Amino acid sequence: MAIVLTAAIAGAAMYYFQVYAFYEELPEGEVVLTTVGGVEEPILADGFAGIDSESSPLRYRACFETPQSLAMLTETHVIRDDAAPRNAPGWFGCFDAEAIGAAVESGEAVVFLGTENIVYGVDRVFAIFPDGRGYGWHEINACGEVVFDGQPVPEDCPDPDDFPVEQSDG
Repeated sequence: MAIVLTAAIAGAAMYYFQVYAFYEELPEGEVVLTTVGGVEEPILADGFAGIDSESSPLRYRACFETPQSLAMLTETHVIRDDAAPRNAPGWFGCFDAEAIGAAVESGEAVVFLGTENIVYGVDRVFAIFPDGRGYGWHEINACGEVVFDGQPVPEDCPDPDDFPVEQSDG
């Protein structure tokens, strides 16, 4: 009985820590996209809701609406063709990774580069729909994939030592 009770408590604690404990809700946030000229600039964003965690650079998620047209954004900002959203905790209801991913795959939504190397090897990206709905998450970039696999830093990538160990990205 003691073993079963201990296992149940440990399982409940593990679930809580994975789904709730390390996330914090962001009180507000700015949606920044990178222009084709390489300049990061904020876009109009209403109804921002976001979560993040210091325990992993990949836990950032955001939802918002923008009045800016998708046509204008695609002409002026960098598009990321290789991004796919990761699941968010179930309690963060505005972010449905499966639906967003399907819309990105079908071409309904367009993914834009937000901030390159928000943390070394990780880019912040935003998917925007024609109706103005937008969703953000962090995506491992090409340099991160190589370095995180333990391989040497490619010549065309920045030096990881040039980045702070802890970087606030909320």
